[in-house]
Amino acid sequence: MDISTLTIATARKDLDAKKYSALDLTDAYLDTIREKNPEIHAYLEVWEDSARAEAKHADGMIARGEIHPLTGIPLAIKDNILIEGRIASAASKILEQYRASYDATVTKKLKSQGAVFLGRTNMDEFAMGSSTENSAFGPSKNPIDTSRVPGGSSGGSSAAVAAHMALAALGSDTGGSIRQPASFTGLVGLKPTYGAVSRYGLMAMGSSLDQIGPLTRSVEDTKILFDAIKGNDPYDGTTLPDSPNMSKVRLLTNDMSAITPKRIGVPRSFLAEGTNPDILARFEEALAKLKKAGYEIIDIDLPNVPYSLAVYYIIMPAEVSTNLERFDGIRYGLSVPAEAIRDVYTKTRGAGFGAEARRRILLGAFVLSSGYADAYYRKARAVRSLIRQDFEKAFQSVDAIVTPTNPSPAFTFGSKSDPISMYVEDIFSTPANLAGVPAISVPMGTVVRDGTDLPVGLQIIAPHRREDILFTIGTDIERA
Repeated sequence: MDISTLTIATARKDLDAKKYSALDLTDAYLDTIREKNPEIHAYLEVWEDSARAEAKHADGMIARGEIHPLTGIPLAIKDNILIEGRIASAASKILEQYRASYDATVTKKLKSQGAVFLGRTNMDEFAMGSSTENSAFGPSKNPIDTSRVPGGSSGGSSAAVAAHMALAALGSDTGGSIRQPASFTGLVGLKPTYGAVSRYGLMAMGSSLDQIGPLTRSVEDTKILFDAIKGNDPYDGTTLPDSPNMSKVRLLTNDMSAITPKRIGVPRSFLAEGTNPDILARFEEALAKLKKAGYEIIDIDLPNVPYSLAVYYIIMPAEVSTNLERFDGIRYGLSVPAEAIRDVYTKTRGAGFGAEARRRILLGAFVLSSGYADAYYRKARAVRSLIRQDFEKAFQSVDAIVTPTNPSPAFTFGSKSDPISMYVEDIFSTPANLAGVPAISVPMGTVVRDGTDLPVGLQIIAPHRREDILFTIGTDIERA
């Protein structure tokens, strides 16, 4: 067994053919975790005993013919997704000892298929960051170059898969937190349509932006994992119905019987400023491959999308300040004793939240405050509607939109100490979250930094509920 070449799809065939058992496969990943995790720090906790028990259970399912796509497949789970009885800290001191009292919906779905949970992965605290440097328990490292970050906030999940410490992983994406780590570590990362995957049991950061999604080694694996976790959920009122209305989606000049996208839009004016020249060169090479594969490349204009970063960093902190209000030292998590209840609140939150969490809470409270909500928050919501309209208009003439996933490759630790320079890393990824449309990052080559080849990603954006378009184009990029 060579786990460095395995995918979910190939492991499924091997397990079903009895080339090795689910326990053998799980042990191989646990061995790699023991070897590599002390340096990479992808996992905050590894569940060796329960993973082996789950693998044995999966072997029993396979023997009985009760086989699902993820039966016996070893997965890593981001530390903000609940698994009953397990610590779920969101990489924060304030929840360091919190144990989940129920399963997230995605967890239930994976358990029903007989998946194996290897452990919980590191992340930026409460998913606030683009590097995993904001974890209260120390940063994760990029397996390709350990002097560099693996991205964030799902950096532990991406590092685990890239270092062959898991076959695939779940992350969460609020403004690029799956796609950016995928780009930095040479993986495929999917942010589904808002509402395609239940958020029940996901610790909320920005409730109108968050989505759970997969980090994998191939587009095929991404589809397998997405198919396993998607679907309507009565516990999450924002999930979409299982039967989508496709009447407004353009595909191949309105031929709805066709399944192959052919027209790809490129917002070139949005890409030029601030993007590393060698990443733009890789992007043009990817466009040339798509053109050779039969796609028509069309320049498009998204006039309001350049405002996405500013809009995101108003709406997201506003939702953060509301969602994190519940961590008060009374209801759950850390509690710092004090004589007055107000002092319990302030001392608990001061001790429990890191610098970035406090920064975003304060910013969110400011933009929601009396006298400023109209000037900032409500204006940002209005521009968000315009951004959605930009995508709706564009998708009347093209099947998908492509950009680089990020303006730069993985950066070194500490090089983005200025918060604004870190926030700029999200410039291409935030529009999809604001519009609620699906987006995927697939590898599009490498660029050289300090003598090391670093992967970079191509982002593909599709209309609502058209993840199938992402998988088709992503597969064509892989084959090119």
